Amino acid sequence: MASHPVLLGYDLGSSSVKVTLMDAVTGERVGSAHSPTTEMKISSPKAGWAEQDPGLWWNHALLATREALSMASITPGQIEAIGISYQMHGLVVVNAQQTVLRPSIIWCDSRAIQLGDNAFSNLGSDYCLSRLLNSPGNFTASKLRWIKENEPEVYRKIHKIMLPGDYLAMKLTGDIYTTASGLSEGMFWDHQNECISQELLTYYEIDPSLIPQVVPTFGYQGSLSEKSAKLLGINPGIKVCYRSGDQPNNAFSLNALQPGEVATTAGTSGVIYAVSDQPISDTQSRVNTFMHVNHTPEAKRFGVLLCVNGTGIMNSWLKENWSNGISLPYEQLNKIAEQIPIGSEGLRVLPFGNGAERMLNNQNIGASIHRLNFVRHKVGQVSRAIQEGIVYSLGYGFEIIKELNITPSVIRAGKTNMFLSKTFCEAFANVTNTHLELYNADGSMAAARGAGVGKGIYSTAEDSMPGLKCIERYTPIPYKQEKYLEAYRDWKSILEKEL
Repeated sequence: MASHPVLLGYDLGSSSVKVTLMDAVTGERVGSAHSPTTEMKISSPKAGWAEQDPGLWWNHALLATREALSMASITPGQIEAIGISYQMHGLVVVNAQQTVLRPSIIWCDSRAIQLGDNAFSNLGSDYCLSRLLNSPGNFTASKLRWIKENEPEVYRKIHKIMLPGDYLAMKLTGDIYTTASGLSEGMFWDHQNECISQELLTYYEIDPSLIPQVVPTFGYQGSLSEKSAKLLGINPGIKVCYRSGDQPNNAFSLNALQPGEVATTAGTSGVIYAVSDQPISDTQSRVNTFMHVNHTPEAKRFGVLLCVNGTGIMNSWLKENWSNGISLPYEQLNKIAEQIPIGSEGLRVLPFGNGAERMLNNQNIGASIHRLNFVRHKVGQVSRAIQEGIVYSLGYGFEIIKELNITPSVIRAGKTNMFLSKTFCEAFANVTNTHLELYNADGSMAAARGAGVGKGIYSTAEDSMPGLKCIERYTPIPYKQEKYLEAYRDWKSILEKEL
């Protein structure tokens, strides 16, 4: 390749760490890798808990970076900036020596729900919905309060708290910073006054000094240290210039930056994310509003986020556990599902087996299979019913989004994870009654693009999209839509009996 500048993007997920090296001129991927090759372990010491060791994230970031570099025909001097995308809502705590004090309490952990509900009641719905735009729920601030109440010896040692992306940036640079968008997803941000919420800190009795210094989402966030550069195999001094939670970053990856544009993803969890210029809040906090990547006080941009915790993780459960311990490839499951008629011959699946679901008012009803017939239903019907059940759960949440006067006709997704399945894509378009557009995009590429914006290689976020293409479209088909909606109504009746 020509000696164009190269951008390095990280996507720190709960299943793996993905790395992309992207040509900044063409937008082409010149090297990529992910680690581990199987889903990263989520520990659950108690029911409703979900934790990961941040050290694992760093180790896998090192492995994936080295592998991506081995694939790329570039010189280390071509890498000009680093960007980071990360799993949202997690909590990492470190002491003054930057040593992690306990495993990270990650996004799908449910232990702090009651604390968040109490905060919503005591701070008042008016304050929470107008200033935080959400109930404190089981977000990062509530998780920190849980540590203060239940692990006071850990809390006393905390020097700084971080979101997962802040931790990865710390390992790269040695500096501890955070962003306003990150604080908004953790419920630390007062959107009315554009500052950290002193009322919430006071209510939770959180020492303000634990919050890192705020840096811009796009812009200088530290330089790669000599130690980390040596471990990665690249040059020291490269600037970290972007960080974002995975869902705002996914929308950015699809050029969903302006009001009315909507993105979706279905990895471990599933999300529909709608961009708005209004600080919309759902009175029941079934969907949540956070600061979008391109938000400024002058041109406000918010992301209204519907999350279903149990999407791809249920498909993974089927893959790993259905055939006497023999792992079935996703491609095989998708092909099997395609052979089954719409509606899965009456089989229905509720995919809510990954913690409390915010769109269900934080109820944890678990995953369940309904109307299983041992004679009629085999792995094909189960595979299709899981994919349909995931789509129906997203469709159920999409109805809540539409209650907030967001009615898109087009939804964009990267052609990855669940959107590699034709069955899933067809069901999604028909159940949501939208045109589904699939792009050659993913989180690590968007992180690389964001680094280019922060470094000044691109003048705006919209200018950072060379090489982005719509590669496939799905449109509602009336005779199929009728069958999908009939099955969806039946699925919804089963769900409502469980609630």
